[in-house]
Amino acid sequence: QVQLVESGGGLVQAGGSLRLSCAGYRRTFSSYAMGWFRQALGKEREFVAAISWSGGSTYYGDPVKGRFTISRDNAKNTVYLQMNRLTSEDTAIYYCAADAVPWSGNSWRPDYWGPGTQVTVSS
Repeated sequence: QVQLVESGGGLVQAGGSLRLSCAGYRRTFSSYAMGWFRQALGKEREFVAAISWSGGSTYYGDPVKGRFTISRDNAKNTVYLQMNRLTSEDTAIYYCAADAVPWSGNSWRPDYWGPGTQVTVSS
């Protein structure tokens, strides 16, 4: 089991930045691939970004490429999502996810999820 808790969400103006954090509670956190997903009101859950267990490989959904950066600090059991140049289209609940299986594109189905953190971008 991996327990995940997100933080850092809030209200920000369009064009601004936020950094989300996800703390993982498991000794073997560093062996898990980590990712971020989001779900806007009335829409399906959307892949945002993922990172390999070592942090050496990162992957991004098309809507956030060039604006968001995923990173991890295994010594702190934490993964981050730096979000820049935010727009109203980024308003959603953001979820942290983890899985022992490496990211595999659209077929990646993480087993572990955090409760989510709300990000609201005002225009």
